[in-house]
Amino acid sequence: MDLSPRVTPTPPAPRVRNRRKWVSIGLLVAVLGAGGIVLTKFLTSSLDYYCNVDEVGNKNGCETGRRLRIQGVVDEHSLSSSGGVTKFDMTFNKVTVPVVYDGDPGGLFQECIPVVVHGVMEKNGVFDGDEVEVKHSNEYEAENKGRIDEANKESAACSQQQ
Repeated sequence: MDLSPRVTPTPPAPRVRNRRKWVSIGLLVAVLGAGGIVLTKFLTSSLDYYCNVDEVGNKNGCETGRRLRIQGVVDEHSLSSSGGVTKFDMTFNKVTVPVVYDGDPGGLFQECIPVVVHGVMEKNGVFDGDEVEVKHSNEYEAENKGRIDEANKESAACSQQQ
């Protein structure tokens, strides 16, 4: 007769669901989703469509109320500054847009030269600019020779009207 205690097999521990794994996966999905939303908003808000003055309101992407870069020639006798605000008119292909720029464009900015203004075309037809570019880089000139030539023709016509 065997008097040693019987060894009973230990029943397997009840299976505990790995909640930590699902919490980690959920957190990862939330972070990736938030990152995607932020990236999408950043990319769409930083996208400025490039338009000539005559294309605003007529070309897809050049609608009123959206951020744009518009090119034109500063009209002669239209430049005025008061209280830190600069106002002028820009023309391209015989279409004129009034521009209000908060600040002094400085540099080479003057009448009868081609400029590119960054900003938003308001519903009242005034372009609210926040950045003015006067001189194009060599890279821009190489890629957009036709636009530069058209703008230079417009500026030459402006200075001959005296």
